[in-house]
Amino acid sequence: MEWINVAMLRMIKLVHHEATLIEFFDVARINSHRTLPYLREWHTRYGDKGLRVIGVHCPGYSFGVDRELVERAVEEMGIEYAVLLDPGFEVWREYANKGWPGRYLFDVEGKLRSIHYGEGDYLDCERAIQEVLLEIDGSLELPEPMAPVRREDTEGVLLQAQTADIALPGDRDRLELTGDWIEGEDYLEATASGATARPASFSAGAAYAVLTGAGVERPGLHEGDGRVTADQAGLRLFGYQFTPKT
Repeated sequence: MEWINVAMLRMIKLVHHEATLIEFFDVARINSHRTLPYLREWHTRYGDKGLRVIGVHCPGYSFGVDRELVERAVEEMGIEYAVLLDPGFEVWREYANKGWPGRYLFDVEGKLRSIHYGEGDYLDCERAIQEVLLEIDGSLELPEPMAPVRREDTEGVLLQAQTADIALPGDRDRLELTGDWIEGEDYLEATASGATARPASFSAGAAYAVLTGAGVERPGLHEGDGRVTADQAGLRLFGYQFTPKT
C-alpha cells in the first residue's frame, strides 16, 4: 500500500518499540479537520517519547482516491506524521472501523488501550497516551494535557444536535435546486452556468459544501451559508457537512 511522509511502516515492527496512535480520516470530512489540532500536537509532544502517530486516509467521496489531491491536502493541513492511503478500505475493514474519524491507541505490546469514533474524548485519549508512555519509561516528564481547542471540546459540554450530513445524489430531496443538474456516482453535476443548490433547512454551527469540477480551484470542503452557484457547467456537488452548534 502507498504512504505519504514515510516510505513504509509495519505494525509488527512497531510492537515492542513504540506505542501507536492510529486515526482513520478523510481530507474531505470536516470532523477529520477538527480533530487535527490534537493529533498534530500529540505528534509533536510525544513523538520523541515513544508514540507513533499514523493517519489512515479512507476517502468518503470518489475524488478522494486521487493520490496527488490527498498529498496536497495533507500538506495544507500541516500533517507531518505518516499517512497510509487506503482507497479500497482494506485496512478499514481489517479494523472493522465504523466512521470518520476513528481513533485507536495501542500500547507497546500491541494491546488496544483506547478507541473512539468521531470528535471529542481528547482529554481521556491524551491521558491514555501518557499512561502507555509511562509504562515504556516511568521516568518521563510529561506535560499537562492540552486545553480544549474549542468550547465544544470541553469535557461534559452539552451541544445542540446538528443537522445530519447530506449525501448526494440520494439526498437530493433535502435540497432546493434551480437550473439543470444531472446525477453522478456520488454527486450532482450542474449542466449550465447559473444552476444553484442549497439545503432546504439546517441547524448547525457551520455548513460546508463538498465541491469539485469546473470552476473549483480546491476540491473538497467549502464553508459558506449553504448556497452553491455554478459559474459554469461541470460543477460537482457531493453533499453538505455540518458542525455542532454551541
